[in-house]
Order: sequence, then C-alpha cells, then structure tokens
Amino acid sequence: MSESLSRFRVKFIIEGVGEAEGELNRIYASRTVEALRDALPISSRANIWKEKEVYFPVGIKKGLEKPTKKVEKGTLAYWVMGDSLAVFFEEIEPYSEVNIVGKVTSNLELFRKVKRGAKIKMRLV
Repeated sequence: MSESLSRFRVKFIIEGVGEAEGELNRIYASRTVEALRDALPISSRANIWKEKEVYFPVGIKKGLEKPTKKVEKGTLAYWVMGDSLAVFFEEIEPYSEVNIVGKVTSNLELFRKVKRGAKIKMRLV
C-alpha cells in the first residue's frame, strides 16, 4: 500500500488557541482510521482528563482494534468508551484501552492551553 493511501494529514483548529497538525496512519488501526477520515471534518467540544489529555467526541462508534493502554506523548487515539479522539499531550496511561490512530506532528504544546468546552475542528489537510 502506498504511503499516500495509508497516511492522512489532519489539522486541528482550536478555538482561542490556534492550529496544530497531525497524521492518521492506517497501520495502527485501519478500520478506525478510515472511519475517522470518512467523518471529517468533525466539529466538537473539548474535554480535559487529568490535565494531560484533550479528548472530544467524534461520532464514529467503532470497537476495539489493536487495543492498548500504552501511549506516548503526542499520540492520537480513539477512545472507544467515549466515542472520542484523544490527544495525549503529556505522558499518562489512558482511562481504558484505546485504538492508536496517529500522532500530532506540529504544535503539540497548544493542547496544554485548551479549556473544557472549547470548540475543536478537525479536518483533512
């Protein structure tokens, strides 16, 4: 599979904070990544967990796919229990198993400034 078919660049537009970029990669969880890609653009409201993660509902209703509780700083993951995309901007163990779907590639530090309820838009680049 060519790289252009397996990786998708995305932009996060965060109300009152700025813009960040990331990459979804089918190698991690192909069905989840495809569902996210097909749902874009997504507009949602931010939630914060333990001041180390921003997550927001995405409405794709997918199940576990290569589930893990090990994530790195900058990881993008789908949280099945909350039907949400999680952005891990600090080291933390997820609340429950997640499907890793990609990583933040620029401006990860902006997620530290996100306030609960802020509008987040995620779209393809």
